[in-house]
Amino acid sequence: MDIKNVKGTHDIILGEAKIYEHIETTMRAFAEVFNFSEFRTPIIEPNELFVRGVGESSDVVRKEMYTFLDKGNRLLALRPEFTASIVRSFVNNKLYATRDLPVKTYYLGPVFRYERPQSGRYRQFHQFGVESLGVKYVLSDAETAILGYVILSAL
Repeated sequence: MDIKNVKGTHDIILGEAKIYEHIETTMRAFAEVFNFSEFRTPIIEPNELFVRGVGESSDVVRKEMYTFLDKGNRLLALRPEFTASIVRSFVNNKLYATRDLPVKTYYLGPVFRYERPQSGRYRQFHQFGVESLGVKYVLSDAETAILGYVILSAL
């Protein structure tokens, strides 16, 4: 029996895996130089998190999310993006009250969207990003832009 991977996904193997490893190592290293700390959040989250975070009328929520009922009849989703999960973690862990703000975080990992697969566009893909939570100054936007420039220049 020939079992194929799910449509819109692909295996990252051999030389391609080495390229991914180099890119991920570079992004992590520069994020940490800029004093961002890694957050790792679950791939599975309550569906409501994304309905609230991204917006019920957004294409991501209406058309592109992988949702399912678990055995406890809870509506769950594979994360379509990271920001909502990062904010949930920030609030659930009361980081707004227990640390000096801002909390500067980066994330890297797989996300899932039910989109029409095309060349270079998959239903499971990897996303890297940074968030500055509790920021009271606009300079964090400039810092993010500079970080992006530094990472892309290094790659």
